[in-house]
Amino acid sequence: MSINCDLCVIGSGPGGYVAAIRAAQRGLSVVCVEREELGGICLNWGCIPTKALLRSAEVLETCQRADEFGITVENVGFDFDAIIKRSRGVSAKISKGVAYLLKKNKIQHVKGTGKLAGAGMVKVIGEDGEQTITAKDIIVATGARARSLPGIEVDGDRIIAYREALTLKNRPDSLIILGAGAIGVEFASFYRSLGTEVTIIEYQDRLVPNEDAEISAELLRAYRKRGIKIKTSFGVTSATASDSSVSVQIEPAAGGDPQTLEADKLLVSVGITGNVENLGLEDVGIDVERGFMKVGDDLRSSVDGIWGIGDVTGGIALAHVASAEAVYVAETIAGHHAVPVDYSTVPACTYCHPEIASVGLSEEKAKAEGIAIKVGRFPFGPLGKTLAAGEYPGFAKFIWREDNGALVGAHLIGPAVTDLIAEPTLAKSTEVNAESLINTIHAHPTFAEALKEAAEDAYDLAIHI
Repeated sequence: MSINCDLCVIGSGPGGYVAAIRAAQRGLSVVCVEREELGGICLNWGCIPTKALLRSAEVLETCQRADEFGITVENVGFDFDAIIKRSRGVSAKISKGVAYLLKKNKIQHVKGTGKLAGAGMVKVIGEDGEQTITAKDIIVATGARARSLPGIEVDGDRIIAYREALTLKNRPDSLIILGAGAIGVEFASFYRSLGTEVTIIEYQDRLVPNEDAEISAELLRAYRKRGIKIKTSFGVTSATASDSSVSVQIEPAAGGDPQTLEADKLLVSVGITGNVENLGLEDVGIDVERGFMKVGDDLRSSVDGIWGIGDVTGGIALAHVASAEAVYVAETIAGHHAVPVDYSTVPACTYCHPEIASVGLSEEKAKAEGIAIKVGRFPFGPLGKTLAAGEYPGFAKFIWREDNGALVGAHLIGPAVTDLIAEPTLAKSTEVNAESLINTIHAHPTFAEALKEAAEDAYDLAIHI
């Protein structure tokens, strides 16, 4: 069977399905190839199901603190199986939503594994046998998966990755997490809320090492207060699974005596590698470097008419980046005005408790680049909304250029910051500067007041500290 179209998209995650829909909106005939559930890793095994789990944990913790709010709740407990089922149900619902959107936009969904067979050709092996799709353009949006470390083999039982962590049949009494990036600290937050003894091992010298150092320090304080054990500047040398536990050998990054830790499970969260296998990339002349598809700054591959977007290319591994790249490429293919992705204005969010969000440069990086800066901070603690909500306080931090007040970076930790980051992201991507933000009236009482006061603090104008 053969299908002819203007655009074939391989993969249906936040890059793939968005590219398909935007291209269809621009009048192109589109086929989307997907071998698993529509929505890709983010909707089925990443962003969405983890947030559902974290929401269950938040509800549990609120119930456990109900007396602080004058509410009587007796016999607070949880059903681990029901929490997992709810998470999977949320993902399934959104996956069906993607199917609806594809149908609405007259995009043909071909279920199966796609492989490049040359410029303008994709072969698909699926339930209906082999199909050939010919297209003027092809977008590769196959995403990525968890990677492991040499000598540490994920067995899906005692040594697990994020997929297994999302679907465990029983709550582990103890859990070691290898890696303190976003995925690692989010799972640490979730499982600790359910009473699991959690230990985080991180080779670098702080948690969430890609964030501003002050954010890392605040998260360390919060996690220690929650009883999470932290071992930064440690590397894992081996992990040995038995029928009842896993034994993990660690040693200081700077050298020293090794240690042995025991737990029910080891969660490996040390980064990702692109889904590039059996795609035919190298067969058609597209290079694969360090496990990722190589593309240019304009997301074109070395083969005319073949593009790459999202995690498979090894860029910033965030769903909203894949979606932004998808729109840019789809608009370009359709011949419309396309705005290139400005990677300096990409917000990053971590949905642990307390939440973390940032955009732009950290203070360390700004100084390393020789930028003259003014820094302002404001804690959420003094805000009436924080006190009324009984939230973990945290703080907002702004970094402004000294010469013109342009935003260099914003770093937030505390309540609702994954939503609040939209305001500084707008400031980073437009001409909103410190003066503009300071003179913007922020509603009271809100968490957003911390942003105004953090901006004011850089100029010694904050009112409430």
